[in-house]
Amino acid sequence: MAGVAAIAKQKGYQVSGCDDNVYPPMSTQLQEQGVELQQGYNVDALPEGVDCYIIGNAMQRGNPLVEHILDKGLPYQSAPQWLYEKVLYDKWVLAITGTHGKTTTSGMLAWILEEAGLQPGFLIGGVPENFGVSARLGDSSFFVIEADEYDTAFFDKRSKFVHYHPRTLVLNNLEYDHADIFPDLDAIKRQFHHLIRTVPASGRLIYKGNEPYLHEVLDMGCWSETETFAVSDPQWHASNITQAGEEFAVNLFGDVQGKVNWSLLGKHNIENALAVIAAARHVGVEPKQAIAALQTYKNVKRRMQVVGEINGVTIYDDFAHHPTAIACTLEALRDKVGQDRIFAVLECASYTMRKGLHGNAVITALAEADDVYIKKPQDDALAKLLDNQDDNMLVMNDTQNIIDSLIVNAKSGDHILIMSNRGFDNIYERLLEGLTQHV
Repeated sequence: MAGVAAIAKQKGYQVSGCDDNVYPPMSTQLQEQGVELQQGYNVDALPEGVDCYIIGNAMQRGNPLVEHILDKGLPYQSAPQWLYEKVLYDKWVLAITGTHGKTTTSGMLAWILEEAGLQPGFLIGGVPENFGVSARLGDSSFFVIEADEYDTAFFDKRSKFVHYHPRTLVLNNLEYDHADIFPDLDAIKRQFHHLIRTVPASGRLIYKGNEPYLHEVLDMGCWSETETFAVSDPQWHASNITQAGEEFAVNLFGDVQGKVNWSLLGKHNIENALAVIAAARHVGVEPKQAIAALQTYKNVKRRMQVVGEINGVTIYDDFAHHPTAIACTLEALRDKVGQDRIFAVLECASYTMRKGLHGNAVITALAEADDVYIKKPQDDALAKLLDNQDDNMLVMNDTQNIIDSLIVNAKSGDHILIMSNRGFDNIYERLLEGLTQHV
């Protein structure tokens, strides 16, 4: 929603908005764009004479602003519908989908097109550091979008991505998530199938070749060109990979296209890179150009982002909120730091995590950490399960207790990886301040 607001502002609209819980980096970005932002849903503060109220998918019936808009018969749309009608309808849309990695991969692709001189528009669910903003209108016919499978609005239960009509579609992976929307994995597969139905025959699907659920989706019907990628895929694949994944060669059917040397870590990011190199080639960017652009890609904020180093202790902020993403992030950090001690700090903030639906998968995902701190999840069964693990896994009721324990136990050379898809009670700044004051 912050990105849509930014794009509307760039198109010349007067834009204001409200949200229940406003925190950086999006709140900061909105202020910098000159978008007036209100905390909470106060009907009295709602501006009048508005051409359109764009209602986010977090808004439900019973919300005072939703009820006011309906009662008064005011004009409203979903963000995806508005975006298609006002921006995407005449663009070559390059969409990135998947349970994990959408934000990072979208940022990579936008940067490749930028470096190739294509000046793309983009809408990304995070802030790529190369651009400093999560969204822009762009100055060309190309538009990169992070295409989420979450539902569109309280009045439109289709996945958001069916509105975008991509010509180039990247299918990164597919697992169960968003339990508040989808009863099971088959329901998510059906939405991905609906998305594939919107891609023209002259379009291209680029999908991870070793993902079984993606194959099941494609078996429902596919009418477009296809390409596959994975570290060991026969089509787009990687070779000569260093321990932490900071260097690797890109191959197409065994022919080396070039070597990536960059700052990102992990096998998952190598596969993200293969996907965007393939996607960029669909719009005419040669692999060598794309590989050169990746050398200067700086990733997205809150993706294993180093937020500080105090007294030899390095603190990272990461958005991981699904067991697979948690495991990939920890494995990448382990490959980077070797035997150094890693503290994993987790907030089970997504709906699926809060409800305990990933169960033992959370424990398995944390295996690479030496010590684990978890803010007590909402689900009592999950809290009990986590609390009954080894002594190196601590479940704590209060964020301050986690901070106090880390301050006492972290030593020079240690790494603290904080994982949450929400604000986590501003743990990052509080921890940095505490470590600074601790002698």
